[in-house]
Amino acid sequence: MRHRNRPFALANSIFEIEPSFYPSLGITTVLVDLDNTLDPYTVSDPTKRTIEWKESLIALGLRIVILSNNSGKRVRRYAEKLGVECRCFMRKPFSGPLKKFLAEEKLEKNEVVLIGDQIQTDVKAANGAGIRVILTEPLDPQEPPWTKFNRIFDKPKREKIFKRKLAPHWKEILNEQA
Repeated sequence: MRHRNRPFALANSIFEIEPSFYPSLGITTVLVDLDNTLDPYTVSDPTKRTIEWKESLIALGLRIVILSNNSGKRVRRYAEKLGVECRCFMRKPFSGPLKKFLAEEKLEKNEVVLIGDQIQTDVKAANGAGIRVILTEPLDPQEPPWTKFNRIFDKPKREKIFKRKLAPHWKEILNEQA
């Protein structure tokens, strides 16, 4: 499997990752996909568990930025209600917009992680930009047509990652550090 399709780590969902995991890796900024990573595609406002997740990371001094391919209006509204920054129309899997964001914000690549639910977009963009990426399972099977199309390519790659153990679960990384 090509490196660009391999995540740094796996998680069932963003909510299972212990907040202390990020600082233990030297991460200061958590970039996160919105649809089916933070909340389902059909949810327009942050849910209680998303708000609690955000607060647990902010309490550790972490910066959270939503990076989405989705339209500006929806993403900005959601991010504002959650109280975090956002960047819209990121054109994932292309890494150019992500590289530009990292440069503009003067972020060190080893201090950043991107978390998302798609290999075809999130994993490829993060790897192309040279940052770590955690691949989650989608939160909800209901998705827009373009995401369903991406899942056709995503599914065999995901199966290969699991079958060949090409990426560790985040807990394995945490245990190695202990």
